[in-house]
Parts: sequence; C-alpha cells; structure tokens
Amino acid sequence: MRRRKFIGNIALGTVAATEWTRQAASAENGHLVEPVLCEQAFDETPLADEGIFAYVERLRGKWDRELYLKILGNANEFKEGDQIVGVAAADDAARSRARTLLSNTLLSDIDAHPPLEDKLFALIRKTTDRIEPQRTNHSALPNMTVGQLKRSLLQWSEAEIHAIKGALSSDCIACVVKLMTDEELIAIGAKVFNPLPRSRIGAKGYLGARLQPNSPTDNVEDIRWQVFDGFAYAVGDVLLGTNPVSSDVESVAAIELALQDVLKTFGIEDAMPHCVLAHIDAQAAVEEKVPGSTALWFQSIAGNDAANKTFDIDIDKMIRHAKSQANGDYGLYFETGQGADFTNGHSHGFDMLIHESRKYGFARALTQILKQARIDRGLSPDAWVHVNDVAGFIGPEVFRSKEQLVRCCLEDIVMGKLHGLTIGLDVCSTLHMDVSLNDLDWCLEQIAPANPAYLMALPTKIDPMLGYLTTGFQDHVRLRNRFNLRVNDRMWDFFKKLGVVDQDGKPTKHFGDPKWVYLQYQRKKGDTRSDAEILDHGAKQLEEVRARGVFVAEGYGRSPAELTDKLAKDIHTIYSDAKKCIWREWDEAFVNQLPNVVRIRTRSPDRNDYILHPVSGERLSDESRDVLLGLRNEIRESYDCLLVVSEGLNALGAMDDGQLMPLVEGLRKGLSQKGLRVAPQLMVVNSGRVRAGYRMGELLYKGSTAKRTILHIIGERPGSGHHTLSVYITTAEGSAWSIEDQVDHNITKVVSGIAVTALKPELAAVECIKLIG
Repeated sequence: MRRRKFIGNIALGTVAATEWTRQAASAENGHLVEPVLCEQAFDETPLADEGIFAYVERLRGKWDRELYLKILGNANEFKEGDQIVGVAAADDAARSRARTLLSNTLLSDIDAHPPLEDKLFALIRKTTDRIEPQRTNHSALPNMTVGQLKRSLLQWSEAEIHAIKGALSSDCIACVVKLMTDEELIAIGAKVFNPLPRSRIGAKGYLGARLQPNSPTDNVEDIRWQVFDGFAYAVGDVLLGTNPVSSDVESVAAIELALQDVLKTFGIEDAMPHCVLAHIDAQAAVEEKVPGSTALWFQSIAGNDAANKTFDIDIDKMIRHAKSQANGDYGLYFETGQGADFTNGHSHGFDMLIHESRKYGFARALTQILKQARIDRGLSPDAWVHVNDVAGFIGPEVFRSKEQLVRCCLEDIVMGKLHGLTIGLDVCSTLHMDVSLNDLDWCLEQIAPANPAYLMALPTKIDPMLGYLTTGFQDHVRLRNRFNLRVNDRMWDFFKKLGVVDQDGKPTKHFGDPKWVYLQYQRKKGDTRSDAEILDHGAKQLEEVRARGVFVAEGYGRSPAELTDKLAKDIHTIYSDAKKCIWREWDEAFVNQLPNVVRIRTRSPDRNDYILHPVSGERLSDESRDVLLGLRNEIRESYDCLLVVSEGLNALGAMDDGQLMPLVEGLRKGLSQKGLRVAPQLMVVNSGRVRAGYRMGELLYKGSTAKRTILHIIGERPGSGHHTLSVYITTAEGSAWSIEDQVDHNITKVVSGIAVTALKPELAAVECIKLIG
C-alpha cells in the first residue's frame, strides 16, 4: 500500500487517492488571489468577416495577448475549468461573438500566434507536416479560415481528411473543434478512423476494452481474477492495464509478470499487450531488471513543459524512452485529460481545449519518433501507440455535469483522430461531481456514435483502488449489442475457443463465469486435478478476493448486459455511502476528545466551496496563519516532525472507530524510536487539502537550519467501499521551507488505503516511518 515515489504516481491513471489539485490562482504574502473571470472581456460586435487579430487591433490599437487568449477561451462550450482560468464566456452572446471571430480567422494566423512557446510547442511544430501542394487539399490550408476548415471537414471524405490531417497543427485542431456542435463532432468521429497496426482496434464498427484490474493492495490474485472476469464476459482486447498502488520496481515487476503470465498461458500475448501504469522511468527500470517482462509502456502527458515537469517528464526524457521502445509490436500508451494542466498551476492563461490538443500533438510527435527508430533498426515502422483520454477524473473544478462530460469526450475523440491517433476514453466521474451511475450510462450512449477506439473495463462501474466511477463489463456488452460493435477479431476468436461465446457470438452457459475461465487457465498450466477440485479452489480464491474489497461480477441479471440484482444493489449502496462521505465534515465532539489539538482553518468558507474550488482548501485563513506564527519559535527549534490531520474528501476515514488514533499513536511511537522529536500538537484542519500541509510547513519552518517533516493525514476520496486515510510525508531542509510554494508534491511520499478494513493503521504507521529519510 505504499507509494515510495510520489512523483511517479501523480499520473492521471494513478492519482485518484492523492487529492492533488491546484487552480490557476497565485498567492501574495500567503493570501489567495482569486482569478479574474472573463465577464467583460470584449463586447464590441465584430465587423463583417472580421477575424480575431483585426478585432484585437481595432479594439486595443495594438497586439493584446490576454484579450486574444480570452477570445479563444470564450469560443469554448462552458466548463468550470475555463472559468477558473479566467477565459470562459460570461454568456451565450460572448460565446457567439468569440466563435464568429474565430471562424473568420486564418489558420496561418493561428499558427503565427501560439498561446505559449516552449519545448513541447517546438516539438509539435517540428513534427507537423510541411505543406505539400501536390497532396489533396494541402495547398489550400494556409489560406483557409477556421470556419472554412470546419465546413470542409464535415464535407470531405475520410481519405481527404487523412491526406491533410498531418498538416494541421494542434492549436488549429483545437480551434476548429471549438466551433463544432456535439452533432458535428459525432459526424467527424464516425468518419475518421486510425486503427492500430495488425488489428481492428480503432476501426469502424469496433469497440475495444482496456481491462483495468486494479487492486487496493497490488495483490496479484485480485488482479488475475479480474482479468478472468473480463474474459468471462468476452471483454478485453486492447490492453491488460493495471494502475499500481506502489511504483517500487519490485512491486511493478511482480504485477507485470502476473499479467504477462495470463496472456502467455492462454497463448494470446501476440493479440494484446500488458502494462503496469507506473511512471515510465519505473517501467524502464523493470525492463532492465527483468528483460522481456514489459510490453506497452505508459506515461501521462501534459500540454506544456511546466505541467509535464509535474509528471517528472520532459521532452528529452520522453524521446529517449520512445526510441528505447522501438523493438517489439507494442510501443507507447499515453493518458491525458482536460484540466490536468491548470489544476497543477500551469494554465499559462489559456483554455483547457488547447492544452489537451497539444497533448495529442505530443503523442503524435513521439509516435513519429518511435516509427523512425524502428526503421533505423530495420523493423516495420508500425507499433501499437494509443491514447486514453481520462475525461472526468479530476473533479468538478474542471467540469460538473453529464452534458459537459459528453462534450469533453466528443471534443477529445475528434482532436485525437485529427492528430492521426488511436484514441480511447475513460468516461468517468468522481463521486463529488454531479454525475450519477445512471448518468454514466446516458453518457456512454451519447458518446458511442462518435466511435472511440476503446473504453475502460472493470467488473462494475466502481474502481476498487481509485474509488471513481467508470465503465463496467456489462456496459461493453450493452454497447456492443445496441450499436452493433465488435471486439477485435483475434480476441473474439479467443473468446469463442474459451467457450464463453458460441460460434455465432451468443453467450454460452459459461458466459459471466470467471471460475470457468480459471479452470481453462489451470488446464493450460497442466493442472491435473479434477474439474470439481479446481473449481472449488477457484471459488475459495474468489471469496478471498472479494473479502479484500475487490468486486468480481458473476452471471448476469435479466439480460447479459445487466448486473445481478445483488451486485447492482451493493454498488448503489457504496455509491450512496460515498456521496455522504464527500459532504461529511468534522464532528466537533470527535475533535474535542483528541489530545493536544490546535484548530486550523483554510480559506474554504463552506463545504460546497471546498468541493468546487480546491485552491481555497490549499491556503490558510489569516487567523490560522497567526496561530501558526505564534507557535513558530517553539516548533521550529524544538521538534523535527509535526502531525497534521485534515478531513479531506472523507471525514469518516478519520472518525470511524479505530482509525485515526491508532495511526497517530503508531506514528508518534515510530518517530520517537527513530530518534526524531515529534511536536506534541496535533494540527486538525477544517477543509484541508494536501497543499495546506505544505503551507503550514512554510510558516512553521521558515528560517530553520535543519530538515523538518510534515506528516499530513487526510481522508481519501470515497467510493472504493472503504473509508480510507492517506499519510503524505514531506521532508525538506529549512531553506526549502523558507521559499513560498517551493515545497510541493514532487518531494512528497505517500502511504494510502489506510483503514481497519484495508491497510491496518498500525501497519501503515510502520510503512510511514520507513519512508522518512
């Protein structure tokens, strides 16, 4: 349950329990500076055929970058994230003006005025095709307006779009998408396809699945049984991809080998790859330690250099990894998501859509580099490279509603396809968004006609480790039936041989029976026990997996596309409990009985603001700053460590019996045994997020000449079925604590999943002590 390298886990695929968000706001002398919303950015009616640049010149009499970025942002459909950045339209009239101006703007002018120039932008520009007049429609592009490009894309054939798409910059692709309705986005998505080499994944009429067999404890049996479960429902043809709790090389290697074993045992390692979604450095280290153990390499990517640094990557590192992967049939796997840039404080003043499109430009560039490296090695240029857009994962500060989730997914499908990428989706929701289990079904129905290459696939909609809502196995069955979609041919043949579907593709009596798949697995392993013995042993293993809080579906309800009534009821119970947890605050009677409490408050005025505006929970109130300054001399010089407790997104994680105090006592004991002096105060924070702990360290340790450590205990996102805590362990020299905002997630280590029903608090304390250098 430990995360020894926190920065290796702040990828989109593994960040749910880490509570990290930063909005586009700054601080001056510790005071929150709210972003200025674009309510009166421009109200002058555009002239006939007037583009953005002529309009800006007319209004300002000179170039005005801020106004330019606001007009670009105003052209978007509304999302909370753009509002926080300060570029969202105040009303439909402002949006209409912005779209009119953008529609009249030349593509060449968009390319001549990049919102940001950094190394990533230079790479994207370098790897965007040069205009070749002999190619169909290519010569017309520089003289096209964004509106003309939109109309052309809707009229052109797929072949004509493929002929020019490589010459479209990421910024132009984002801009044309801004002008499209949902129906127009669906029309483009249903027309353009970029299938993976040697497969039908991403082809017309196919819907793939990435099996996501996550375990709250990285238990390989939990993982293996979820794979068996997916195969039982004839689901899983793109990737066996697990989000790890730990990025330790040994732990990642064990999971890689377990996934690889399943594929090799069934003889399908040539049909689909496996991957552990640790940081790409960890995956490379695993491959070096255990050659041949990895297949597809994963990394989350961002839309600018500064945001990529948050993921501990840069352009040079990713180019090196791309070249080193130029060997087998499987290459690279990227995850993206609107909002990841601004929530880490790197919006650079422009909207989420342009950031997202630049991520696809990054992926396109790395794909080209990988292909060239393969050619240089005398190999076929084609290897599997695909992108998973994790839409909805961060929370309501990015967008809140089901309609916005659909819009985001449709935008990203089209941007990915126009970049020439095979793009899948994680159509997901956190428990603090206004998207329910039923809403997710509706979203999938709206998105499927746009033909994403694949979706996530779990036994139910609830991820047992990440604690968020996504696509279940039964959803795949339903979507395949409703929209006449198919599984990749190679894996469909496997499912027939496995006996879960018949030769006509109809469910057999073994459909939805993971124990049957386990029996076939054991037979392939040479197990000579009787069927009854193997099945009995499988049933016992399955019971143990479920006892660890991991869902495994069996059978189905009124149709193969429905969960059994009992499992559906269990999922709704967890969902309802999670909703209660999200809004639960400290019980004053509970706090009052804690020893040596010092009360601290953030700038969140209420729970609603805390949920919708995370930055307010990262900064301390003036009164609390004064309290801490009053304690500075005592704590800075006399103690090495300080314990902080925040309710986070689940106060019950701390207030449930046997959770908080055994953890606190275990930490105090272990720290003392290690020779570290622990401050007697227990700082209890109202509406605190992870960065609130960093801000406390800055106030208390400024001017210290030694290392000082904050151990921040915080309630994790609910939704996994457990009420869990995490401990964020941050050690820094006094010189680092003395610089405002210097200390951040990149030096923090985490122990997560702490609960009496998961990682016992006493054991978690031991793990925490090991991580303190």
